[in-house]
Amino acid sequence: QVQLVESGGGSVQAGGSLRLSCVVSAYTSSIYSMGWFRRPPGKEREGVAGIDSVGRLNYRDSVKGRFTISRDNAKNTLYLQMDNLIPEDTAMYYCALRWWYVSTWSMSSEYTYWGQGTQVTVSS
Repeated sequence: QVQLVESGGGSVQAGGSLRLSCVVSAYTSSIYSMGWFRRPPGKEREGVAGIDSVGRLNYRDSVKGRFTISRDNAKNTLYLQMDNLIPEDTAMYYCALRWWYVSTWSMSSEYTYWGQGTQVTVSS
């Protein structure tokens, strides 16, 4: 069973930055698809960013230019750098992975393993 542990969430003011980390109990060099999702208060879970093993990146339109997803296979860790945060980014953030290719990076049902989540709260 693969375990994913997120950290780095917190409370910040609008315009601030946070970096989320997701440590994976497996060799991420063997994992094809990884992603970050979030669940805003009272809303459905939504895809935030995705990355595959050949370096293809995908972002939700509302975070393009503000968020950066990356992976460090030497540390078996997935990151999400979040800059210029806005109140609408407030949510529980989750990392997820699938060993192989996903047809739609933002579809949560495509991913097999999930972390427990880390809360991000942005105040105006």
